[in-house]
Amino acid sequence: MLPALTVHVRAHADTTVVALVGELDLDTRDQVTNVTDALPPLSGQVLVLDLARMTFMDSTGINLFLILRARAHNEGGRLELTDVPRQALQVMDLTGTRELFAIRPSSLASRAVDRSDR
Repeated sequence: MLPALTVHVRAHADTTVVALVGELDLDTRDQVTNVTDALPPLSGQVLVLDLARMTFMDSTGINLFLILRARAHNEGGRLELTDVPRQALQVMDLTGTRELFAIRPSSLASRAVDRSDR
């Protein structure tokens, strides 16, 4: 059985791309936080969450994104979400949080993540 979520990371000079593949919910949140907690400080960095292959997200994902947004801000970096699926946008709309995030419709980040990881 395949894991419900896999997390891929690519670090670049001023950007770190974290690609989520699968479902982001209470059962899989720790997989993401284990990876993001291990990232170096985000000073001057952009943390990009590439969501092109995320298949589901509940409010747990919103909470995680808010935590990462606060971390990036506190460390002098910023958070961007790319290729956000329609279902995730609906969750953001229901919770009134969409406008809190820098959302890019299509990302250079997707090209930066090695396609063999996907």
